[in-house]
Amino acid sequence: MTNILLVGIGGFIGSVLRYTVSGYVQQAAKSVGFPYGTLAVNVIGCFVIGFLSQIAETRGMFTSESRLFVFVGILGGFTTFSTFGNETLNLARDSQVMGALANIGANVFIGLLAVWLGRTFSFLIWK
Repeated sequence: MTNILLVGIGGFIGSVLRYTVSGYVQQAAKSVGFPYGTLAVNVIGCFVIGFLSQIAETRGMFTSESRLFVFVGILGGFTTFSTFGNETLNLARDSQVMGALANIGANVFIGLLAVWLGRTFSFLIWK
């Protein structure tokens, strides 16, 4: 139960940060044609998870509970793209290049396909 609370509280913090940062960047960019806010959140999240995972692996500075709170909760609420980037880089670093490429292809292709299928399904139900 404690782990669920840690992830939930972290997710709340990360989601609020995502909303705030994304909105600020999008407004500062003065653009409605490109999602600069989302791009900024994804890049920031990837940088932070890379920085913190290096510290976690080399310095052992995170307990399992703090990893749940920060990595799954805060960063997961901020952007799941950071987890995708970290896991893909870990696969490549561990000489699993085909696994890394498969992860990229599957997440991008299947993710976009799922969005299209969801939109199509919704359209068919409520047309």
